[in-house]
Amino acid sequence: MEGKELVKLAAQACDDKRAEDIVVLDMSDVSLIADYFLICEGSNERQVQAIARELKEKAEENGMAVSRMEGFDQARWILVDLNGVVCHIFHKDERHYYNLERLWGDAPTVGLEGIL
Repeated sequence: MEGKELVKLAAQACDDKRAEDIVVLDMSDVSLIADYFLICEGSNERQVQAIARELKEKAEENGMAVSRMEGFDQARWILVDLNGVVCHIFHKDERHYYNLERLWGDAPTVGLEGIL
């Protein structure tokens, strides 16, 4: 699955579980880590876990293996690596503290209207 298709699948899975403030950063010219970062937040630990679970299930349904999932038990910042798309699912408090959008400020934001 191509990067744009994969980030669309990830954004839709997050949106299905009512993730808030979904942002997609195009990392292709900024980092070798991934083509895209998807950043979103949930309002509590259960929602953060539900978003991560939905993301994993949708990826597996479409033949994609999740390379790594970190932070699921604490549910404050869950990182889901989909090989080319790295999804950061934050609890609302941690999102504002780490502020990845500012940290990776050189990466252009991809409009969600073209994705969802």
